[in-house]
Amino acid sequence: MRNDTAPISRQALLEEANLLIKNHEDFIHGIEATDVEQKGDVLVFRGEFFLDEDGLPTRKTTAVFNMFKHLAHVLSAKYHLE
Repeated sequence: MRNDTAPISRQALLEEANLLIKNHEDFIHGIEATDVEQKGDVLVFRGEFFLDEDGLPTRKTTAVFNMFKHLAHVLSAKYHLE
């Protein structure tokens, strides 16, 4: 873990992540981070990916991927899981 990040609980991190999602200019209703894990220095967020009935990605899938990538970039620079 990096020494320049603050420890945070999983629940507190998910609350902050979901607040960032809701306040983001590219917010789409239904996008929510439901889990997070630490992979080295990177926080990896998970949630619903909105696949179609055939299991293929939709426009919303791309939005979710981009939002979770944004969360990883912003929040990994600030926090690590306790």
